[in-house]
Amino acid sequence: MKIAIVGASGAVGQEFLKILEERPLPIDRLVLFGSERSAGRTYKFRGQELTVKLLQHNDDFEDIDFALVSAGAGTSREFAETITRHGTVMIDNSSAFRMDADVPLVVPEVNPDDARQAPRRIIANPNCTTIQMVVALQAIERLSHIRRVRVASYQSASGAGAAAMAELEKQHAQLCAGEEPTVEKFTFQLAYNVIPHIDVFTDNDYTKEEMKMFNETRKIMHSDVEVSATCVRVPVMRAHSESIWVETERPLSVEEARAAFAAAPGVVLMDDPANKKYPMPLFVAGHDPVYVGRIRKDLACDNGLTFWCVSDQIRKGAALNAVQILETLMK
Repeated sequence: MKIAIVGASGAVGQEFLKILEERPLPIDRLVLFGSERSAGRTYKFRGQELTVKLLQHNDDFEDIDFALVSAGAGTSREFAETITRHGTVMIDNSSAFRMDADVPLVVPEVNPDDARQAPRRIIANPNCTTIQMVVALQAIERLSHIRRVRVASYQSASGAGAAAMAELEKQHAQLCAGEEPTVEKFTFQLAYNVIPHIDVFTDNDYTKEEMKMFNETRKIMHSDVEVSATCVRVPVMRAHSESIWVETERPLSVEEARAAFAAAPGVVLMDDPANKKYPMPLFVAGHDPVYVGRIRKDLACDNGLTFWCVSDQIRKGAALNAVQILETLMK
């Protein structure tokens, strides 16, 4: 089994390396690719030192079985043919192909069979906010069809990359020193603030991030569910949180929902408000599951439930989900 990582020096690429190191996959050879800036860097993997190769339009992928790609949408579009033309399956973490009809958009806990229907040998990894939400929604969908979802996301700095995390740290230090904060990666100062704006605004005044949650959820779940989202950047370093309201075809009890979450693959139930037990980014960053808590009946809808979920968006929201797609195909 020969695997490549494209974008090996980025935050998700580094997480690919960690996860592949942790999981017992039968990898005979791992090849790392990157840009001119990262080519030549070395990383340890299973006792070996691997050097990052420059990503080029050549035959470097001729003997590669699977490529885990996280190098941005532009790079994915430019190199998709180079990566796949010899038979390599490209598992792509960018937004480049997510809504293409002939490219499956896969979350293994929800639609694993879609991964086997990839005529272009490209499988798309969904947006991080969508991934953690649909893992939780699938538990409810098994009980009763979900008609509507309303969601507010509270997204960490790491969702904007390593430079954004560094900027948040720098802003706190600057403000504590009485200096003006550096604002480059975000629209406004993020330290001591929240920004209700992630990605660019579309014609309907929803952002692209919010529209991804609408469109991707329907494609992954093969559903007519309607999703209305507000995505907010918060001064948290890592792991996204979401407050979710669902309206189902039949009324569900809190007990039914709690049991469904407890049994759902990829979900950890953390729901004991009397003892202040609920998911928080502080405690779930660096972990794999989607954590669910604060499960309640919706006071404004007879067929409604509301709950809170938190997940590490670099792991389950990106690198881990892609590796789980790889594992699904290997089965």
